[in-house]
Amino acid sequence: MNDITFYQRFEADILAGRKTITIRDKSESHFKAGDILRVGRFENNQYFCTIEVLSVSPITLDELTEQHAKQENMSLVELKDVILGIYPNENHFYVIKFNLISLNL
Repeated sequence: MNDITFYQRFEADILAGRKTITIRDKSESHFKAGDILRVGRFENNQYFCTIEVLSVSPITLDELTEQHAKQENMSLVELKDVILGIYPNENHFYVIKFNLISLNL
């Protein structure tokens, strides 16, 4: 069973170390620094790697910066569009910073 899922379109960026944060709503704010998470694809829950949570910090949509976008491997406009597409009625989020530990080879 996986602990967290990502849309398949983000898998390559995670595995290459280009995506080092994820922005989630309150339902996934329970993670804490040091947690080791099995990661699966949202579409089919297929496991593809393991990550370590480095930090979890609250943030609002307006507080997102170019640095967050860079950590997501996209522009700030793209990042806000993606977040609003997933969470259309939310403004309070959590930045989960993570480090790739192992790949499913």
